Amino acid sequence: MTPPLSVPAADGAPTAPDARTAMGWMHTARFLTTAAQLHQLPVIDVPEIAFVGRSNAGKSSCINTLTQQKQLAFASKKPGRTQHINLFSLGRQGITDAVLADLPGYGYAAVSRSDKMRWQQVMVNYLVSRESLTGIVLLCDPRLGLTELDEALLEVVRPRVEEGLKFLVLLTKADKLTRAEQAKALSIARLQTGGGEVRMFSALKKQGVDEAAQLLWQWAHPAVAAQPEAPATDAATDAASEAAEAEPPALD
Repeated sequence: MTPPLSVPAADGAPTAPDARTAMGWMHTARFLTTAAQLHQLPVIDVPEIAFVGRSNAGKSSCINTLTQQKQLAFASKKPGRTQHINLFSLGRQGITDAVLADLPGYGYAAVSRSDKMRWQQVMVNYLVSRESLTGIVLLCDPRLGLTELDEALLEVVRPRVEEGLKFLVLLTKADKLTRAEQAKALSIARLQTGGGEVRMFSALKKQGVDEAAQLLWQWAHPAVAAQPEAPATDAATDAASEAAEAEPPALD
């Protein structure tokens, strides 16, 4: 069992957006660039959130469901064949306030050993050195649990998580499990991640979609999310009271 992931607590009570706002923000995702090597990636000055996982964990389906776009993330018919880092920008037209990074799936047996080793090193370098990386979403099939490769990834990112990097495990394909099986899978995954944040997700049934979108929005807007809602000023309170006491307008 891997030791606990120590995630620093956020200061203040986060203000989460409603699901509609978060999903609307996710829907703005658009292709930015693709890269076969780290040096080909552009320098990013906004939060970057990476999606990682085994080749058959449902990563592309997860990204497409969250962004409400059928073919934003490419789902190869031969898992493990897509060997590029694809970046997608988020934000209103002409404005980028966050970037999603779709990393190549790992662990698929049909890929040659040399390709596996090369991409393993590329991913490790990315996860360790990418300065704009703000959060990681690890996709995992709950029927398999966290594999040795997943746990190896946890070890790679552990130092950065302890320094404040956000980390979430999404157990995909939740629709294939009963409620009892989902509860068991959650408990096991939380033990494997040492109490880290784990949630169920189903692209088919849309389970956990709103919650995941809201969390990613918070990751991308830490300054806003960390601010508790401001109390109403005296002037605003007085105005609201006067409006409440005023006679309603006559209806013709």
